[in-house]
Amino acid sequence: MNNKGILAAMALGAGCVAVAAFATIAPHGESPVPPPTTTLVEPLALERLGATLPSPTLYIREEQFQRGDTLASFLARLGIEAAHVTRLVRTRALQALRPGSHVRAEVGEDGALRALSFLTGRDTLVTVYPLGETYRAAEEQATLQTRVAIQSGVVRSSLFAATDAAGVPDGIAMQLADVFGGDVDFYRDLRKGDRFSVVYEMHYLGGRPVRAGRLLAAEFVNQGRALRAVHYGSSYYAPDGKNLRKAFLRSPLEFSRVSSGFGMRNHPIARAWRQHTGVDYAAPTGTRVRAVADAVVEYAGPKGGYGNAVILRHNGQYSTVYAHLSRIAVRRGARVAQNDTIGFVGQTGWATGPHLHYEFRVAGHARNPLAVALPAAQPLPAQNLAAFQTQAAPLVALLELLANNTVALRD
Repeated sequence: MNNKGILAAMALGAGCVAVAAFATIAPHGESPVPPPTTTLVEPLALERLGATLPSPTLYIREEQFQRGDTLASFLARLGIEAAHVTRLVRTRALQALRPGSHVRAEVGEDGALRALSFLTGRDTLVTVYPLGETYRAAEEQATLQTRVAIQSGVVRSSLFAATDAAGVPDGIAMQLADVFGGDVDFYRDLRKGDRFSVVYEMHYLGGRPVRAGRLLAAEFVNQGRALRAVHYGSSYYAPDGKNLRKAFLRSPLEFSRVSSGFGMRNHPIARAWRQHTGVDYAAPTGTRVRAVADAVVEYAGPKGGYGNAVILRHNGQYSTVYAHLSRIAVRRGARVAQNDTIGFVGQTGWATGPHLHYEFRVAGHARNPLAVALPAAQPLPAQNLAAFQTQAAPLVALLELLANNTVALRD
């Protein structure tokens, strides 16, 4: 063995002895004597440390354009100097910024913008950059990465409060309410302790989440009754292939409260007992009103005490009426699909406050929209059942896992 090998062996042996001595427990009755220690304090020469690290010449900031932001105040928050902000606000491409948009800015040490980019609602990436004394913009299709996300939660007060607490995006919460809206009235039927599980798409740009995609599968347990849905094609089906979408939605508004039910009532304007042939939903002016089923617009315009009204003619003997609208969004003769916007809540005609008067008619006769049996949509065709079950199996397994975890958390 050469000298270097011997020295290495001796060092290794000494290290082993040291470890063995350190690991030995002191004999009974004797206390180990700690080795003497000395505290040494030395001033750190920060000026010498700083001298070795050059100042950054470029800063990268990411901010979210929020409701109430002006373009000028937002650009200043990104660290851009006022002199540059004045020219930037005149850039037409920045007018596409909407509340919730995430913006990435590269700013020089002098406060001048080097590059600014954000994703539009069309999934295009806009990049603004300086060109001489002005700014130019380039727009290209963004390359988004899609991942599957899972969440679950328990209802304490409202569906949206529960989804917010679970970190579920609003877009997914709306899809969840839409999928089960034919079976659950999320205003009247919701109970504390109801629970949900969702499997959905989340789109990413450069590793950062930018927006939610489709709801892939969901479970909602309402008053002990479990409902499950799996996305397939353009609809949602129960694991056995039953179509969960009803031919008619139960309500023309996503969320509201019933202010006047179907039947006899003391009319607030006539001051007399009269038959109320629909249901009134109290909601703020401008709330979206949706078609409850596929239809042709039979009437759209002013209609006496109904104010601005829309009448939809559906398949068979069904028709629906939407009254007191502040604005109508469809024209007579147009075809609309279920969940399309047909107008907005208002206070036109005989109305003492903003609300929607909604009627459900069968063969021309008014029926209670909250109690009438709604026709079901067509089930999954038999020839598609095997392909559906293959796609549904892993999603249902995820729902099982989430359901078990949610029950454990609730209990």
